[in-house]
Amino acid sequence: MTALNPNMAATFPPPVMEARRWLEGVTFPQDRPLINVSQAAPVDPPPVALREAMSRFVLKDDEAHLYGPVLGLPALREKVASVWSSEYGGVVEPDNVAITSGCNQAFAATISVLASEGDEVILPTPWYFNHKMWLDMGGIRAVAMPTGPGLVPSVDEAAKLITSRTRAIALVSPNNPGGVEYPSSTLAAFRDLCRARSIMLIVDETYRDFDSRSGAPHELFSDPNWGDVLVQLYSFSKAYRLTGHRVGAMVARPDILAQAEKFLDTVAICPNQLGQRAALWGMENLTDWLAEQRLEILDRSKAITDGFPALKAKGWALEGCGAYFAWMRHPFDEASDKLAQRMVRDIGVLCLPGTMFVPEGDASGAQALRVAFANIDRAGIEQLYLRLTQLEV
Repeated sequence: MTALNPNMAATFPPPVMEARRWLEGVTFPQDRPLINVSQAAPVDPPPVALREAMSRFVLKDDEAHLYGPVLGLPALREKVASVWSSEYGGVVEPDNVAITSGCNQAFAATISVLASEGDEVILPTPWYFNHKMWLDMGGIRAVAMPTGPGLVPSVDEAAKLITSRTRAIALVSPNNPGGVEYPSSTLAAFRDLCRARSIMLIVDETYRDFDSRSGAPHELFSDPNWGDVLVQLYSFSKAYRLTGHRVGAMVARPDILAQAEKFLDTVAICPNQLGQRAALWGMENLTDWLAEQRLEILDRSKAITDGFPALKAKGWALEGCGAYFAWMRHPFDEASDKLAQRMVRDIGVLCLPGTMFVPEGDASGAQALRVAFANIDRAGIEQLYLRLTQLEV
């Protein structure tokens, strides 16, 4: 039998797909339907106005069905550059922006430019598992940087992990899976560290539209030389419910994007044409709607914290909450990967165990669960808490 790529064999299976398999053979009574808090993606379709616009693109814009520029529609790149320059208080040009087939592809393209097999990239733990998976596939070592209480990474700890093989530090803020929003000062300190050590800082801001802070969440783009150290990643999927259309962005200096273009052309040729048009239409027409969606997500986050005392009384701890996520420490003498499977059967709740977000054998993962609450409202959160309080040892 022909040998397979050992890097692929060493990469763990997609966690969300693995969790879905736990539902096989399990029935949920009508009075206790499944509460699914496993995936961080909106399940509702785009708003009606956007879907109507998309239908017009399908029917009347012939170019929506053809190959387009590898780095994305010029109008969308220009719009991102304009909005970013205004909102972050810096200078972002259209040639700093590439449109990608989702934010995961933006990360993959970035790593493909910055690192090769045998190199290292530092990831805070708990980490976003798809980042770890891509590094593993490429034979790039993911160096775990535990965050500890509060889930905010320490620049001093990061400095101790940098070696001659380190090519980048990758941060996600607001964080997946922890939900925490990294302070602007923390991001600035990581920028300064990366610049001093001649490595790149990757900042994934997939959930920037649901940050609880007013104004810019950081000042990285106000640095006139931001391009020498920063690559920012973004997703339109969460903002405009375009998950199935796969539209993301990568913001970096032009020579990085020139190399990324080779990767993007080889993998997908161009981003989804309909999705790009939808993202542009959304940026031009859905500002008020998106602001309302942000307030709803912030209210759900508040519902998580408001209702948590009932769980705290039973020994649970809320270690992080924000954007789409809550990171909870459970009180049971049972590893979270086993507990999460039992929760499906015993209380009809599907969530992801902390073991999926840390290196194998890391005890912190065994004590944690990630709850993705973007698709349950306050009433749903109340029901979730009721079921969790009923969970037996």
